[in-house]
Amino acid sequence: MIGVDTTIVTVALPRIRDGLGLSTGGLAWIQNSYMLAFGGLLLLGGRAGDAFGRRRVFTAGVAVFTAASLIGGFAAEGWWLFAARAAQGVAAAFAAPSAMALIATQFQGQARVRALSVFSAVTGAGAAVGMIAGGVLTEAGSWRWVFFVNVPAGVVLALLAPRVLAETERRPGRFDIAGAAASTAGMTALVYALIRVGADGWDDGPALAAFGAAAVLLAGFVAVERRARQPVMPLWLLTGRDRAASYLTQFLLVAAMFGALFFLTQYLQQVLGYGPLRAGLAFLPLVATQFVAVRTVPRLLPRLGARTLVVAGTAVVGAGLLWLTRLSPEDGYAAGLLGPLLLIGAGVGVSIMPLNATVLASVEPENAGVASGVAQAMLWSGASVGSAVMVTAHGSAASGPRDLGDVLSGMDAAYAVGAVFAAAALLVALLVMRVPR
Repeated sequence: MIGVDTTIVTVALPRIRDGLGLSTGGLAWIQNSYMLAFGGLLLLGGRAGDAFGRRRVFTAGVAVFTAASLIGGFAAEGWWLFAARAAQGVAAAFAAPSAMALIATQFQGQARVRALSVFSAVTGAGAAVGMIAGGVLTEAGSWRWVFFVNVPAGVVLALLAPRVLAETERRPGRFDIAGAAASTAGMTALVYALIRVGADGWDDGPALAAFGAAAVLLAGFVAVERRARQPVMPLWLLTGRDRAASYLTQFLLVAAMFGALFFLTQYLQQVLGYGPLRAGLAFLPLVATQFVAVRTVPRLLPRLGARTLVVAGTAVVGAGLLWLTRLSPEDGYAAGLLGPLLLIGAGVGVSIMPLNATVLASVEPENAGVASGVAQAMLWSGASVGSAVMVTAHGSAASGPRDLGDVLSGMDAAYAVGAVFAAAALLVALLVMRVPR
């Protein structure tokens, strides 16, 4: 459900733009308000699961997520929808780390690898299936149904969780509210500054002020974490070589992927003239290859090791993004998009599970909640920053009249930035990771 909601809105963005009168920057905030709240509060959500019981926090998160989805479906203004998406992100931040930590603590050894494979398959397939579901719902009804569809699923989950899931032992402690607030505010200021630069240029006063605020807030976050008795992100999690490399690789890889999905949706509908349903179905190859890759990785991991798989996966994603920089309207779907979609789906599917397994294998069970929270915070913060940077690149390259050539030149620049993110992830995996088989 959480995976689907990271992307289900994407295919509906053109309809939402027309219905609520939003700009490209405004459309980016529909995604970023969700992912910033999600990524910024995952660390606090992981700590809450440790302190209050992971089943209890999971159930509460699902209930709030369901209510926020219902409110978002009735949005009549842009700010209303942004607020509902942010509320969804807050709820997801408390539900997601508890789900992953429950898996990490209840399975050991090869069983944990298989369980994480299923978890990664569900999460990855959910994000990809969201593209298809968004197209079906928008075409058959209205963009509002991409929010309403969560309500029955959420009600069922909230009712079943107390009956099916066993509660975990509580580990009471302090909550680092200051650290969570500083990290979330800092990332929000950074993304706002990047999107503003894309629309108004690098000499824009509010953008420069937001950059300054982001630097101060993020530096303050590090200072708070160094002094806190029970920090929301223990800095020792970033000291282990393989664990730190896994976190950074996740951040960069997802930054490349989500920014690309944002612009691919617009390419399909604005350039190729696809409707929402056809645009959603166009992502089926990405769904299929990602699912097959995730299900195959557990058999390859003991033989090849995490580093080999991550290097291969990031290289394949980078190749797919470089391919996208050569798109033209004459290429059509089969010649221009099918190959890149297959490469991106396969590359992400091969990479994510080994990265999560590396993180969880390096910590004790009592720290599984906060370690998985940091891993997912890196994922969704990367998605927000990647989308914002690519929107900035698009706005800088597409500075002329808004004709088709101008739109395509902006998209080419965005995909090139995505390829740079993927190349950086590849370098980190090659030069830093040293995970034994």
